[in-house]
Amino acid sequence: MSKFVKDLLTRDLRNQLTGVNDALLVNVVGLDAIRTTKLRGELRKKNIKLEVIKNSMARRATEGTPLAPAFEGVEGTLAIVWGADDFVSLTKEIVKLSEAKEFEGFATRGGTMDGGKLTPAQIKEVSKWPSRTEQLSMLVGQILGPGARLAGQLKGAGGTLVNQVKTHAENLEKAGGGEAAPAAETPAAG
Repeated sequence: MSKFVKDLLTRDLRNQLTGVNDALLVNVVGLDAIRTTKLRGELRKKNIKLEVIKNSMARRATEGTPLAPAFEGVEGTLAIVWGADDFVSLTKEIVKLSEAKEFEGFATRGGTMDGGKLTPAQIKEVSKWPSRTEQLSMLVGQILGPGARLAGQLKGAGGTLVNQVKTHAENLEKAGGGEAAPAAETPAAG
């Protein structure tokens, strides 16, 4: 491959990875064409991109970016994956697919998160974290919980008070024929 073509491919990869701060490296060696196509389809459903790349071109394309640590010291054929709703969702999906029997040979090789290099063991650990959506639902629950409890307590006490006043008014109507009964007089102390 000529230097001109390599530079074009490197520039194209750099453009694809613009704005990407977290990514994973995976091994796709050992997957036949049918399983590779099925894997790419599964990833596409989750808005995850997969690009098989040459290590030297990837190093040049990611030089000076948060993705650069992922390519330090890696050898052999690999692919980079990025996308999904958030990085935890990406790791969950990649770990799930790597453990599936139909994609035997597909495995994590490393990655980068917040500018730091990740090992396959660390990726598996990150996949157990709650995703952004799960974190937001927990936060909303924590915010709404005390308010819902307070509203229930106010409504419960207020409902009890309203029932007592209503019962008292009904008792007064029955006793006095519809008019309020006069208050009982107390003898004057004297």
